[in-house]
Amino acid sequence: MDSRIMNVLGDRLLELGPKPEESGPYRNFRLTRDADGIAWLLFDREGASANTLSSDVIEELDTVLAALESQRPAGLVIRSAKKSGFIAGADVNEFRGATDPRAVETAIGRAHAVIDRLENLKVPSVAVIHGFCLGGGLEVALACQSRIAIDGARFGFPEVMLGLHPGLGGTARFTRLVNPIQAMTLMLTGRTIDARRASSLGLVDGVAQERHVRNAVKDALFGHLKRARPGLLNALLNFTPVRGFLASRMRREAERAAPHQHYPAPYALIELWEKHGGDKAAMLAAERASFANLMVTPTAQNLIRVFFLREQMKKLAGGGNKVGRVHVIGAGAMGGDIAAWCASQGLRVTLADMKPEPIAGAMKRASDLFGKITRKRTDVRDALDRLVPDMDGEGVRNADLIIEAVPEKLELKQKVYAGLEPKMKPGAILATNTSSIPLQDLRTTLQKPERLVGLHFFNPVSRLQLVEVVSHDGSDPGLLKQALAFVGAIDRLPLPVKSSPGFVVNRALTPYMLEAMLMLDENIDKRVIDAAAEKFGMPMGPIELADQVGLDICLDVGDMLRSKFGELLPPTPAWLRDKVAKGELGRKTGRGFYVWKDGKADKAPAAPNAAQPTPEMIDRLILPMSNVCVAALREGIVDNADTVDGAMIFGTGYAPFRGGPLNYARTRGAENVVGALRALAAKFGGRFTPDVGWDSFK
Repeated sequence: MDSRIMNVLGDRLLELGPKPEESGPYRNFRLTRDADGIAWLLFDREGASANTLSSDVIEELDTVLAALESQRPAGLVIRSAKKSGFIAGADVNEFRGATDPRAVETAIGRAHAVIDRLENLKVPSVAVIHGFCLGGGLEVALACQSRIAIDGARFGFPEVMLGLHPGLGGTARFTRLVNPIQAMTLMLTGRTIDARRASSLGLVDGVAQERHVRNAVKDALFGHLKRARPGLLNALLNFTPVRGFLASRMRREAERAAPHQHYPAPYALIELWEKHGGDKAAMLAAERASFANLMVTPTAQNLIRVFFLREQMKKLAGGGNKVGRVHVIGAGAMGGDIAAWCASQGLRVTLADMKPEPIAGAMKRASDLFGKITRKRTDVRDALDRLVPDMDGEGVRNADLIIEAVPEKLELKQKVYAGLEPKMKPGAILATNTSSIPLQDLRTTLQKPERLVGLHFFNPVSRLQLVEVVSHDGSDPGLLKQALAFVGAIDRLPLPVKSSPGFVVNRALTPYMLEAMLMLDENIDKRVIDAAAEKFGMPMGPIELADQVGLDICLDVGDMLRSKFGELLPPTPAWLRDKVAKGELGRKTGRGFYVWKDGKADKAPAAPNAAQPTPEMIDRLILPMSNVCVAALREGIVDNADTVDGAMIFGTGYAPFRGGPLNYARTRGAENVVGALRALAAKFGGRFTPDVGWDSFK
């Protein structure tokens, strides 16, 4: 056989040591010994496609370690038998609903004892790591004496995304092994790094190809591999006076990204290291208590809920994607970015427009995006090869899915469909990226209206994960299923919605943005309005968001929704029309409410005597979103409260630590919310009237 093919096959098959017996004594582990007396411990969690650490898995690991202590092999290799990677972290199911920090601390204490036992084995140990090695998985690897990464492995501590910090000894072991500034940065951001970066940090002792694992293992266990040792600098940085100075700098950085009052985890981690960074035993003990206290906070429990909302929405996509070729019509900001995203996810894409300039702009943005997503130049080149400019629109004939992203004008869209339909192949899906026009209006001129669906992406496409998958009364259920599978295949989260004005997300966001315009009319400083929303936890305020989206689009969506919902929405101020008429559209023209430079709003601080955000301001902006979500549920536009929360978090960035607008209402108490809405209605007008759906809201 050709040696190159052998090499490729060698890198695809995992080197797992001697073949274990079918019926070993353990459920989640297999233990064998090779001719050199080396024990191979293979982690293969029963009934799962990826390894995660649950309490019963850790308990079984303890039994395995007891056996190894008595058997005293020449060395120990720890490996995953799963293709997906080493260990993806803790089993998050066990974190849900925790309310008693003492119970959490007891459970974590038991797990700590097992990881300590691994670290204290009188046998040289090496973790061989492929694929993902995250959170608790990385903490297991840190307890081994050495670590070998297979090219392509990824390392990280994502706990901060769940409102936690590492809890199986990682805070102490990681900051001692590698430069503590780098270690803390990784834990505070939740970012992952590749094998090469892990090697340069000293997190792993070597990077190997799969076919060389046996030799690398022997080198590691029998002292031939030069191990990464913590240098003098690490000891110095963990030294008390320096820690205090660095910790205060870390706090300032953290405050910019995640305010203390909403996100306690980064500050708890900084405090842990600041107090105990020089004393491993003290830091391990303090980590247990700190982790347990974080686990029961509303922030952690809501972020854990968001983790499961994402999983739930992934499942809505189903599998079996049949879309290989996509044709996008309209190379503006949305169409161009949708095309680029699809190409980045491995699909072949043709991009059409009436003029060459928008296509050229879209290709440049695509090149920038690919450069950010992947570091390999060959991958960037391949993605660009998959994205083909198509002035003549010939791509329609071969496309499995056509996405129309032309401006929001009914007649224009219908004209586009008239030219498309005769060229489409049988079974192809016609999707519109409309954000406001009901599909019932769009389908009237179609010969085959059953193949029209809505695929409403959100801006920026590469960052916001939600896609609303919109159906109408005559939709073909099979094609809808295919549209959901397509959304999953491009690594996006689908929200099935029935067609209705504004669908769910825009209908909920519009009152938020229009209310902010009315506040401007009341002479409240725009920076104070934005600060009120940010104080609640929104990623940006409504005025800045309007500039980001484009004031022309806000105006169109506002007018359309007002024509359907009338007095339930704030009126659109006349001066907003004047602004749009003057071409002050926000970020895309460099001036809207703010002046924009290099993609950022120029926000001079508000005058010292400017009003401060009040609870009433926050309620005026935030509560109408919960009200609309309750109305959408009552009307059957969506059929599940959890996915509505997911949609608002993944489509708008709604404060994730609040768990979504419906979860926020539930936490605050539906009666309290209804009372607050009634009080606002009495003071400001009928747009705050509580929806009748609150009566049956659970």
